Amino acid sequence: MEKYCKAAASAVRELIEIAKLKKGDVLVVGCSTSEIIGSKIGTDSVPEVAVPVVGAIMNVLEEKGVYLAAQCCEHLNRAIIIESELAEKKGIDAVNVVPQPKAGGSFATAAYKAFKSPCAVERIKADAGLDIGQTLIGMHLKEVAVPVRLETKFVGEAMLTAARVRPKFIGGSRAVYDDNLL
Repeated sequence: MEKYCKAAASAVRELIEIAKLKKGDVLVVGCSTSEIIGSKIGTDSVPEVAVPVVGAIMNVLEEKGVYLAAQCCEHLNRAIIIESELAEKKGIDAVNVVPQPKAGGSFATAAYKAFKSPCAVERIKADAGLDIGQTLIGMHLKEVAVPVRLETKFVGEAMLTAARVRPKFIGGSRAVYDDNLL
């Protein structure tokens, strides 16, 4: 369990640095505990793995003031679990669902229980994303997602995929762009 937590925390730290996340930004995380333990996604939801992994990720994010958006599985249409405070700040309407290990997934369930005031929403536009086990988080990123190659490649047996976002380029061939936003 400790190695899962260390890998997840390491990946989050690395992504925060590469994506230049700052206080108030949002990191969406999709996580298959089935994949972490070496099973096929959606076949072996493991709350005992999710709870410490969520804790490890939240510890890193809290240090940086970055919000966690925990993606549910496809049984809840990949809804997102966030703090109510974030939904209020972003003007996102809540939906009424409480994730469970087999309907939402163990990761989202653990996040729901760990948050001070959990809130389910249908979608969010996050500033970066971490996909633990190929859960397909892309629908919850801002429009221009850029792949990020992390040193940490796996959490347990689950492959990691990471992304950051950048503003759209507009203006054509005569436009000048700010390299700090790339």
